[in-house]
Amino acid sequence: MAKLDAHKIAQDFCILDQVVNDEPLVYLDNAATTQKPQKVLDALNQYYHTINANVHRGVHTLAERATAAYEASREKARQFINAKSTKEVLFTRGTTTGLNWVAQFAQDVLQKDDEVLISVLEHHANVVPWQQVCHKTGAKLVYVYLKDGQLDMEDLRSKLSSKTKFVSIAHVSNVLGSVQPVKEIAKLAHEVGAYMVVDGAQSAPHMTIDVQDLDCDFFAFSGHKMLGPTGIGVLYGKEELLNQMSPVEFGGEMIDFVYEQEATWTELPWKFEAGTPNIAGAIALGAAIEYLDDLGLDNVHAHEQELVDYVLPKLQAIEGVTVYGPQDPSQHMGVISFNIDGLHPHDVATALDYEGVAVRAGHHCAQPLINYLGIHSAVRASFYIYNTKEDCDKLIEAILKTKEFFNGTF
Repeated sequence: MAKLDAHKIAQDFCILDQVVNDEPLVYLDNAATTQKPQKVLDALNQYYHTINANVHRGVHTLAERATAAYEASREKARQFINAKSTKEVLFTRGTTTGLNWVAQFAQDVLQKDDEVLISVLEHHANVVPWQQVCHKTGAKLVYVYLKDGQLDMEDLRSKLSSKTKFVSIAHVSNVLGSVQPVKEIAKLAHEVGAYMVVDGAQSAPHMTIDVQDLDCDFFAFSGHKMLGPTGIGVLYGKEELLNQMSPVEFGGEMIDFVYEQEATWTELPWKFEAGTPNIAGAIALGAAIEYLDDLGLDNVHAHEQELVDYVLPKLQAIEGVTVYGPQDPSQHMGVISFNIDGLHPHDVATALDYEGVAVRAGHHCAQPLINYLGIHSAVRASFYIYNTKEDCDKLIEAILKTKEFFNGTF
């Protein structure tokens, strides 16, 4: 592995070179969205400036160039997650869309008294679609809970049964930073005949993903959390399952033949991509993948682990600070959520912003988890490739200043 030079990497991100509230910007809200390198911005501009045309339709030169660039990005995404074929790589608007498509498929599979197994740490995108499907089908939504800030695997094993038809788990928690053993969970799910669905929004940007090794049936992730633009994402599905799935949207591009009273669908993956897709977004996602591939996902992971190893003990050492999730840095990805005794998280986030430190405060679209933890909200700092130990020091310094301001003491 090669050690990343975060200071050098940061030079590729012009947005980071600015002052916020008279302080240099320290951007620690990467779990919400990452910043975009010049390579990605250039890809967006180049599409609109040089090859702007619709894909898969025209035979003129611009249309052929746009189609080639669009499909080249699909191949990059295939390699990025090691899918067997581009037929298994569907472009979506993001993780939420992908999980909704899978839930729509589940509606055709589930029957009354079947069960869907999720965990209490899921993002709403991996909760609400399953709630709706269970309401419509009469299936039961079953939750796995936590132990020592991590998924309780004993609880999961005890709740898996022949009634379980889908298991849908976040690979990495967007609140706790914990990593779920999805390969092991997939094996257990398949043993009872269930499909394994993975919310990869917080894992794909930060670690090497091999969907064949994980043996998951579906894997969804978003471009904007991995240096790409908003409005583009990927849903991976095993080819045999995607062939069974009905399209969610209907219209142009996804058809084979349309008659007056019926229609037939085209082949994978285009069966699921009705209408004009986010062409520029897909091409720019390909550029983001290239950027991460050049860095090496193992190096990205190692860099973030180095930051967590450095900052988590410092945060834990501050009197009155409660850190949620695993307390061992080695069990954390680059997401740390915490609260300060007696202070509202929104006040903390506002105070940190005065110091130029951008974090998020709230329920983080994970209200079942927040309720389970017995809190109303939390502050979240999340790290990425352009963050440094100096950024970590600035976070700690800003927290201490915030405590001093509100409490009058360190």
